[in-house]
Amino acid sequence: MEAFSSHRGVVATLDRANVDTDQIIPKQFLKSIKRTGFGESLFFDWRYGDDGKPNPAFELNQPAFAGASILVTRNNFGCGSSREHAVWAVAQYGFKAVIAPWQDRNGSRVPGFADIFRNNCVKNGLLTIELSEAEVDQLFDWVERFPGVEATVDLEEQRVILHMDEEVAFHFDVDPVVKEHLIRGLDDIALTLEHEADITSFEQQHETQLHA
Repeated sequence: MEAFSSHRGVVATLDRANVDTDQIIPKQFLKSIKRTGFGESLFFDWRYGDDGKPNPAFELNQPAFAGASILVTRNNFGCGSSREHAVWAVAQYGFKAVIAPWQDRNGSRVPGFADIFRNNCVKNGLLTIELSEAEVDQLFDWVERFPGVEATVDLEEQRVILHMDEEVAFHFDVDPVVKEHLIRGLDDIALTLEHEADITSFEQQHETQLHA
């Protein structure tokens, strides 16, 4: 897994809440036995018309968002099924980070991302960032006013910095364990291999006991 410390890129906005995994990567694209090639099918039903050509009305098809690598969207992104393909599609399209708002509902904090989707993102090196609704509203407003604006996502400092005439920064919280795994570029397999010597020792002792 590629390590993530800091990334600067164009910010794109997707003004839709409750975007489920079937919209992120429709089911007809799940037949592949490979883990690559899903980026071109991201948001397929919104991104393309019936003729297979890009839909000019879809947000991410705007020229100002060409090459965007930071996505700002609305609440409950990645809900629905647990398909890991949804994360692969987002990452393979070119996004390095996704920002969504948490909500306060009757004193309870509702996260910006579906739990399984967020956990799958960690395993694949895709950073999910939760900001308040007011902060995300500000991001939408600035991106609309300054199409093609860039931002830096600094995981070390836990800040999103919008690069305009006057830079604007937002702090975000992140689980310390998740932060370490992303900065070091460690997925589940790499984490396991850090204990390879202990595992080998255990297996050797276990085999001895079996043949004793």
